[in-house]
Amino acid sequence: MSQPEMPRANADVIARREAIAADLQRLCPDTPVIVSPTELRAYESDGLTAYRQPPLLTILPSTTQEVARILRYCHDHAIRVVPRGAGTSLSGGALPLADAVLLGMARFNRILDIDLDNRCAVVQPGVTNLAITRAVAHAGFHYAPDPSSQIACTIGGNVAENAGGVHCLKYGLTTNNVLGIEMVTIEGEIVRLGGRHMEAEGYDLLGLMVGSEGLMGVVTEVTVRLTPNPITARAVLIGFPSVEDAGRCVADVISAGIIPAGMEMMDKPAIHAAEAFVHAGYPLDVEALLIVEVDGPPEEVDELIERVLDIAKRNRAESMRASQSEQERQLFWAGRKAAFPAVGRISPDYYCMDGTIPRHRLPEVLSGIAELSGRYGLDCANVFHAGDGNLHPLILYDANDADQLHRAERFGADILRLCVQVGGVLTGEHGVGVEKRDLMPEMFSKTDLEVQMRLKCAFDEKQLLNPGKVFPSLKGCGELSPFSAREIEKRFPDIPRF
Repeated sequence: MSQPEMPRANADVIARREAIAADLQRLCPDTPVIVSPTELRAYESDGLTAYRQPPLLTILPSTTQEVARILRYCHDHAIRVVPRGAGTSLSGGALPLADAVLLGMARFNRILDIDLDNRCAVVQPGVTNLAITRAVAHAGFHYAPDPSSQIACTIGGNVAENAGGVHCLKYGLTTNNVLGIEMVTIEGEIVRLGGRHMEAEGYDLLGLMVGSEGLMGVVTEVTVRLTPNPITARAVLIGFPSVEDAGRCVADVISAGIIPAGMEMMDKPAIHAAEAFVHAGYPLDVEALLIVEVDGPPEEVDELIERVLDIAKRNRAESMRASQSEQERQLFWAGRKAAFPAVGRISPDYYCMDGTIPRHRLPEVLSGIAELSGRYGLDCANVFHAGDGNLHPLILYDANDADQLHRAERFGADILRLCVQVGGVLTGEHGVGVEKRDLMPEMFSKTDLEVQMRLKCAFDEKQLLNPGKVFPSLKGCGELSPFSAREIEKRFPDIPRF
């Protein structure tokens, strides 16, 4: 019996996949190339699991030269490329495309050099965030940015999204802790930006690359700043009768001139989920919980703890508990860092949002989120990097119910619109990706977006690197409208004219 004829479209895809795979395998003989539909399913989604799309094929290089050859080939043949690290992006930043090569960077997993004299380390992009701290802990150093996914997320992904973490309030985001990178452009050119020194000459191209979401080039090496461990660090758990009280306490602590090493907030659903998961000793009879950590010399830490507790009392704190040992301090943070997986135990799915607001608008925004929760009929657990105004509302839904997913998306979009309305921004550390792409006009004008697109075009004229991310409409680089002299003068009146 003859076999049924394969549909033409499917046959064309398979033929193209096999041809590209064969070419790439010739260019990089020792590099795994994955073409099996079953094996490609491992790459069909990232941390934003509501969206799935298998790539055309996946290739897993392990050297910079291999990356350069792959990108040069894709550029010459107009093949789109999606870079991917550990796939922990929560904004769909590593979501594949059906007609694109997925460039997996997981085999770039070595720490190349630890330079304690210059307080830096040179690592490959597939090294996990926490692995750097573990590698230098014996010498009394750590890598400061510590996202909750630090046990799994990679430095390359941190650079792409400008990741933060619970200690970014005092020690900064990824951009403040990266000294240099090696990257490969879409044309296959290997470029070094920065180095082991504090400042680089010329334009700040390093600052441009950190947070560029894989649109400008592929990072193959990162030089990170190492931070000495503090002499002393203590954390306090402070419970409040309302999230508004906790929000006011956050603003008052900062306005008092105190810069904690970390200041995190959780609301009641998040508190209960985290406590059931980790047993960190969180109070269960409060509506909001603040974790405030201060570090430095012991005398300074003790004084700052007392000042924070006094401010908390003035904001109606109902419970206060300070860590008495390093083990207890770590336990306090373990609950917060496990909040995302903990919430996963109380709901089939959750949609993790990421927006940033001015700190003093926190009570207002929390009330707005509660109102939106009632409007959309979906519960929401709130986890915040409260010190720098970075919000992570976790919208609870069931992905098996298409209507719930639709409502969760609309709920999340309205949260982000609210953030922009009060003077905030669409993202704090997760990036724009596909999740917030269509909300970019809420924050940027057409002219603003075209200026950003010009940067993209300067690095990737054919728009082959991670297309479909960040920009709500994808114009050709030749289609961008030129700015008239009058428009430039109107937008930038202080620039001298010649």
